[in-house]
Amino acid sequence: YLNQLIQFKDKPLIKVITGIRRCGKSTLLSLFNNYLIENGVREENIIRINFESFDFDHISNYKEMYTYINDRIVDKKKKYYILLDEVQMIPSWERTVNSFLVDANVDIYITGSNAYLLSSELSTLLSGRYVEIKMQPLSFKEYIDFINPGNKDNLHGLLNQYLTFGGIPT
Repeated sequence: YLNQLIQFKDKPLIKVITGIRRCGKSTLLSLFNNYLIENGVREENIIRINFESFDFDHISNYKEMYTYINDRIVDKKKKYYILLDEVQMIPSWERTVNSFLVDANVDIYITGSNAYLLSSELSTLLSGRYVEIKMQPLSFKEYIDFINPGNKDNLHGLLNQYLTFGGIPT
């Protein structure tokens, strides 16, 4: 999934990461944030908001969201990366996202649960200017690599664990 985000980096599209709750969307956003920093993007050029965090509880509508982001874009000539986690928590969020896509030098990434960001609605909300990356829970192979990297012993026991607990990273 990280390679997909990297592939679309700096393309004039909103990158939308969807998936069921707890499948790793926020972790993917963190990995991408780290990738940006490791590849020369200054931290002040990354605007990251997790709308499930109490730190951002003061943002309750799209106008406050716009103001918060706009206040952090201090040099209009430089590229900014906007990472919005669980954006569906803000009513009419798409108004802010579309505005920045049109009016600012930004690259936008958003996450949301499938229940809130259905593909059919995304096209309407984002005027067709997006690419969707659909995250899935871990496959059995990914589960093995996650739980027990490099050790393929006791596959039967690992399969029973996988079938019992599923492919949601913990």
